[in-house]
Formats: sequence, C-alpha cells, structure tokens
Amino acid sequence: MPANHFHHAPGHVLATTAFIGSLALVLAAGLAALGLTDMADAAAADWLRRAIQPEATVGFPKALPAWALWLATALLSYVLAFVMLEVPSTWRRLVLWLTTLGLVAAWAPVLGLAAHAPQLAAPLLATLWSGGCTLVYTHSHRMPCEDEPRLDR
Repeated sequence: MPANHFHHAPGHVLATTAFIGSLALVLAAGLAALGLTDMADAAAADWLRRAIQPEATVGFPKALPAWALWLATALLSYVLAFVMLEVPSTWRRLVLWLTTLGLVAAWAPVLGLAAHAPQLAAPLLATLWSGGCTLVYTHSHRMPCEDEPRLDR
C-alpha cells in the first residue's frame, strides 16, 4: 500500500457512477447525433461483410432496434463504472475494463453471423469512456472498498 494512500480524498460510489455513466452516455449520444457512430458502424459492417462473405455485394438485411442499442449502451456505461468503483486495486479495475471492451468488440461478429448489421460504435465508445474516467477517478480517491479488510492477506 502506498504511503500517501490515506491522503487521497474519500471516493463516492453512487454519485460517481451516476456522473461517469451519464458523461459516457452523453458522449455516445452526441457523437451519434453528429453521425460519427454511423460512419464507424458502416465501416465495421463493410469490413465484417467482406470477412464473412467476400463475394457478397449487399450489406446485412437486419439491424438492431434503436432502443436495444441504447439500452445496452446505458447499461454498459453505468454498470461498468459501478463495478469498477466497487472493486479494490487498479489492476482488477483494468482487467474488468479491458474484458468489457473485448466483450463489446466481440459483439460485432455475433451480430454479423445473425445477419444483423454490427452496431457497436456507441456501446464501445461509452465503455471506453466510462472505464477510462473511472480509472482516473479511483487513482485520486480512496474508495470505500479499499478500506475493508481483505481475507487473502
């Protein structure tokens, strides 16, 4: 444990989760309103279409409903921030963040094989931002989970 560990300001889980999750969701919605997520999704769909069926000239016949895409984006934004704030140790938080990013990225081939256009720019961006902001926050705040005694010592 670093010597200056207890000089950090105390962290708050629920308020920080609400703030970070909302920031991630607003960022994703803002970029979607500008059409940037659509461009990224189209590029991913084109790449995936060529990877699955190189001879095909048409795209994917189905798309996810908008409500499902934004529900997944919101859940990823808030749940990732909450879980990372509730877990002690930067290493564990980093593993959670990178694993979640990997799972969101793995969503593209699954959707492609189900004949759905892969729409992952908004959830991927929200996950990236939520995890990054949470890591920055926990670096300068002492979280309640870090004050609890650990059984593995």
